[in-house]
Order: sequence, then C-alpha cells, then structure tokens
Amino acid sequence: MIYSVYIINKAGGLVYQRDFAEQLEKVSSNDYLVLAGTFHGVHAITSKISPVPSSSGIEVLEGETFKLVCTQTLTGTKFLIVTDPQHQNVDALQKKVYDLYSNYVMKNPFHTPEMPIRSDQFDVGLSKLINEA
Repeated sequence: MIYSVYIINKAGGLVYQRDFAEQLEKVSSNDYLVLAGTFHGVHAITSKISPVPSSSGIEVLEGETFKLVCTQTLTGTKFLIVTDPQHQNVDALQKKVYDLYSNYVMKNPFHTPEMPIRSDQFDVGLSKLINEA
C-alpha cells in the first residue's frame, strides 16, 4: 500500500503532498511544511557525514509501520514515497511518478519551477498510478 507522496524543491519547500491511505492521521498543512523542511535538512546533513564519497543522503528510511523512499534528481528536487514496510518495487513506482512529473508539470508552460504544483493532469495520473500499484 502507498501511504503518501511528497515532492520537495531544491530549497526544501514542499511543492506537492498527497495522502492515499485513509487511515493516516490528518495533520495541518503547516505540519507538512515542517516535515518537508526537516527532511530536507536531515537529507543534506546525511550526505555530508556519510563515509561513502559523493553520497546523496538518505535514500530509504524504514520503521516498523512504514518505509520512506527518497529519490533526488540532478536539479535537487526530492521525491518521497511512503509505503507499508512490505511494499516491493518502489524504485519502479518512483520512476513512473517522476515521468508523470516531467510530462504534466515540467512541460506545462504555465508552471513556475520551484513553486507548488497545481496540475489536474498530474493529480489524475498519480491517482491512477497509485491505484494500479
């Protein structure tokens, strides 16, 4: 099961957030912004303290009840997918989310980069993708 999808811009701002599981506790939009900023900071710190040269930071964070997978693009945009711990093949799902983002957000001449995503086509495509996963 896919719980949530987050997209964080290169400055650490939350530009997209959507929950897909009804059992998730509802939090305020401010809490989502704090979560994104905190993850951005921790991601940056882990990339610096990693013993592996040229580490990109946190890629997977696993807990008893969830798994968070992060992919950072070359432009610094982070795609976070939160799933149940047993979910397999999250990498393929992230690639498809990125494809949707490329097609419906970045190719939209009315979208301003680094700003919140307001695209019905992206929302519909993401819903369809998550329902198929």
